[in-house]
Amino acid sequence: MTEIQEPELTETPYQRLGGENVLRQLVLKFYDNMNEMPEVRGIRKMHGADLGGAADKLFKFMSGWLGGPDLFIQEYGHPRLRARHFPFPIGVDERNQWMMCMDKALDETPMDGDLRELLRQALAQTATHMINQNPNL
Repeated sequence: MTEIQEPELTETPYQRLGGENVLRQLVLKFYDNMNEMPEVRGIRKMHGADLGGAADKLFKFMSGWLGGPDLFIQEYGHPRLRARHFPFPIGVDERNQWMMCMDKALDETPMDGDLRELLRQALAQTATHMINQNPNL
């Protein structure tokens, strides 16, 4: 009799990253970069003095986006990223500043190199999608 093989379960990016603790570390590094890098003043000014609320929302969004618990949806509903960001003037410069902070955070967070590049590409696409000022430049 042939033994039935269970299909291998594929790890989600959330699991590959290391789950909640590593994701929190990534998000905190992202906002530390935003606070500390003078070249990203443009996007820093879009945030309040306390970045804690923004960090919490980004963590909750990324948790579900990466295949972990859907914390953002549970608390706030559908992310509607473009709609939520539309009040902020986001052009190519702001997109690039956001990615500068995220690139540095990704580089500073221990993870598999393939996962890092997958996240970098997906986040860059998402950041580009948020552009709402002169999007055809």
